[in-house]
Amino acid sequence: MSKFISVGKILNFHGIQGEARVGFSKNQQDFLLSLNEVFVKTGSEYKPLTIIKSRIHKNFAIMKFEGINAIDELLPYKGELLFVKEATIREKLEEDEFLIDELVGLSVYDAEDNKLGFVVGVSNNGATDLLSVKTNSKKISLVPFVKAIVTNVSIKDKKITINNLEGLLE
Repeated sequence: MSKFISVGKILNFHGIQGEARVGFSKNQQDFLLSLNEVFVKTGSEYKPLTIIKSRIHKNFAIMKFEGINAIDELLPYKGELLFVKEATIREKLEEDEFLIDELVGLSVYDAEDNKLGFVVGVSNNGATDLLSVKTNSKKISLVPFVKAIVTNVSIKDKKITINNLEGLLE
């Protein structure tokens, strides 16, 4: 059975031809536009939607799906998450790229290789992704996932190295 990963959400319709306005993470724009197919979960099943065309408009993706030509045909999908098969994402990843979900469970170390804690979640505040790190003292701290702070990620070694700036994990 295929594993599916959410890549966006149908927020509303766009125009009267059944186009969907899709919300997505900012760093997924190129990936989203490269897709030919997405899936909508209906009950326990994933229904494929073939993408005829897509474009970016005002920070949203506008997608036209095969067989959906009017607003009333799109309405059942309004508010639904869009998914792709994990294999589709993996095909497009470069050697040093990874899925955000793969960061959960990785240990976090400082530049001197002292273990600081481990990642318990990842969120986005609109500006950047944030790692939720459970420190050795059992406190949860938010660490911005930016190059100035996160200096190395090794999925293979299950390790993230950060610049532990003063006050970051307090």
